[in-house]
Amino acid sequence: MTRASAHSPALSADERQVKKTAITVAICTYNGAERLPAVLDRLQHQDSVGHLLWEIIVVDNNSTDATADVVRTYQRHWTQQRCPLRYCFEAQQGIAFARHAAVLAARASLVGFLDDDNLPAANWVAAACAFGASHPRVGAYGSRVDGQFEAPLPRNFERILPFFAITQRGSIPHRYEHRQRVLPPAAGLVVRRQTWLDHVPKQLILLGAARQQRLAGEDLEAMSYIQQAKWEIWHNPEMVILHQIPRWRLDRAYLMDFFKSIGLSRHVTRMLRLKPWQRPFLFVLYWLNDARKALRHLLIYRQKLKTETVAACELQLYVNSLVSPFYIWWLLWSRRR
Repeated sequence: MTRASAHSPALSADERQVKKTAITVAICTYNGAERLPAVLDRLQHQDSVGHLLWEIIVVDNNSTDATADVVRTYQRHWTQQRCPLRYCFEAQQGIAFARHAAVLAARASLVGFLDDDNLPAANWVAAACAFGASHPRVGAYGSRVDGQFEAPLPRNFERILPFFAITQRGSIPHRYEHRQRVLPPAAGLVVRRQTWLDHVPKQLILLGAARQQRLAGEDLEAMSYIQQAKWEIWHNPEMVILHQIPRWRLDRAYLMDFFKSIGLSRHVTRMLRLKPWQRPFLFVLYWLNDARKALRHLLIYRQKLKTETVAACELQLYVNSLVSPFYIWWLLWSRRR
C-alpha cells in the first residue's frame, strides 16, 4: 500500500470524486419545467462518454413552476451511472447569479453552460472534454450554435440574428482575438472553473433589474474579465447545440424590449475591454458614432419603422446605445445608495 507523503495528504472519497470528474454541465433555468426534459434527454444519451466521469447540475433560479419536481422525477429514473444528476436552488434572481452558483457547486475543473432551450448534439460532452484537455491555455470556449425558430422570421432577420446567440464561425477552431471585439455567448460555453472564480466578480454590473428593465450582456461581461486576465477564448465548432427560439421571442414587442436592453448594456461591454487611459477618448468616439448611426438610420427608414420590425429594432439599439453611459452611471449610483 502506498503511504501518502507529508506534502500530499490522503484524499477523502468526495475529494477523489472531484478530482476525477471531467466536466460539470450546468443548466441554468427559470420556470423551465416544460423545456428541461428535452435537454436532459439529450444529455442522458450522449455518445463517447463511457470512460468519462462527469455530472449535470440543474440550477433552479427561483422558479415558481414544477421545475424541482421535474428534476426529482429524472433523478429517480436516471440511467447514466457515471454522471450524477444534481439539483441546486439559487434564490437570487438573475442568470448571472445562477451561473455563479453553478460554478461554486461544480465538482469538475471544466464547467459547461446550457440554457434550458439549448439542445446539445450527441457528442457535445465528449467534444467539450477533448477540447479542454488539448488546449490547457484556453480559459473559455464556445460552441457552434444553430437556431431552431418556432415561427416565421421577420423580413431581413439575418441582420439581427447574431444577437440571438446564434454562432456560425466556420468549421475550424480558432481564437477570439481581442481586436475583433467579438466574444462567444454563454449558450454552449465551457469555462475553466478556477479561471472563472479568479477573475469573474460575483457582483457583475449587468445583473438585470432596474426599474423593471433587464439588461443584456452579462455573459459578455464575464468573458471580458477572463480575456482581460490574458486567458485565451476560443470557438470550437466540434461542439454543436441547437438553440430553440419560441414564437413569443419573435413578437415585435419582445424584440423591441430586447434590443433596448442590449443598447442600454453597451457602455459596460465596450469599456471593460479597453485600457483605462483609452476609455475617455473612445467613449466620445463611440457616442458620436452611435449618434451618426441613429440619425442615418432614422433618415433611411423613417417611413418604414412602423412596418419593418428589424429596422425598428436596429434604431432601438442605436438610440439606447446613446443613452447607455448615462443609464449605467445612474444604475451604479443607485446601487451604492
